[in-house]
Amino acid sequence: MMDKLVKAIAVDGEIRIIGAITTDLVNEGVKIHNCSATAAAALGRMLTAGALMGTMLKSDKDTLSIKMQGGGEAKGVVVTAYPDGHVKGYIGNPYVDLPANDKGKLDVGGAIGKNGMLTVIKDMGLKEPYVGQIPIYSGEIGDDLAYYFTVSEQTPSAVGLGVLVNNDLSISAAGGFIIQMMPGANELTADLITYRLQEISSITDFISKGMSIEEILEFIFEGMNLKILESLTPEYRCDCSREKVERALMSIGKKDLEELYNDNKTEELNCQFCNKSYHFNHQEIGQLLEQIK
Repeated sequence: MMDKLVKAIAVDGEIRIIGAITTDLVNEGVKIHNCSATAAAALGRMLTAGALMGTMLKSDKDTLSIKMQGGGEAKGVVVTAYPDGHVKGYIGNPYVDLPANDKGKLDVGGAIGKNGMLTVIKDMGLKEPYVGQIPIYSGEIGDDLAYYFTVSEQTPSAVGLGVLVNNDLSISAAGGFIIQMMPGANELTADLITYRLQEISSITDFISKGMSIEEILEFIFEGMNLKILESLTPEYRCDCSREKVERALMSIGKKDLEELYNDNKTEELNCQFCNKSYHFNHQEIGQLLEQIK
């Protein structure tokens, strides 16, 4: 089943929906970072959330970052997302592995921790980015994001995120949805959605049965006049480049660069998002120094 993200409305626009299957995307991210099972579930849920939330941005130049720093052994998860559905991310400790939680599931909440903040940063090309922040209350990611939308953006929302990890640490199913009540929506509609979401099985169950994202949403919103508005392909993609890494190296300042140069050292910088290495030899560090001067 190919990855796919769809935007939809239901009940004549009272409900806004973004849903996606992200199995390939999450597999890619988990492979790059060599994740344990618990880390794979945590990073995978965050990547899926990023893919969904990135498509809510207004302009194709905007970017969105989600950070969860809860003080747990995962040591934080960061995802950057773009309007076309592509994302990149990393987890502070990709080897974190905890025993199953009391529901017998991977303990994402335990790995993330509850002693910290969920931060959403939207860079919309203004002087200052928009920053929304809430205290983490579950660490399970979906519930925390639903809380964030409700509190920070005053939009009552339901967020479902799922990642199913195989024994060989590959991903057998991943996906999610964000369901939002639009201003003026009928309260009965909201109650009905809440009831249906409590009654259905997890999104990874649907994906494992071979259902497409359209079929999953049709099932949840049966009889609610679901309309699919657009679809795109979410993917894991890093946009690092030597130029960007050069700028980062120059940003450490003239003094530190001079020290590197005078010690006759070479420098190696790794991209956190894709683990690609960039090497700078003595001569190249000298050239960067010339640019600063």
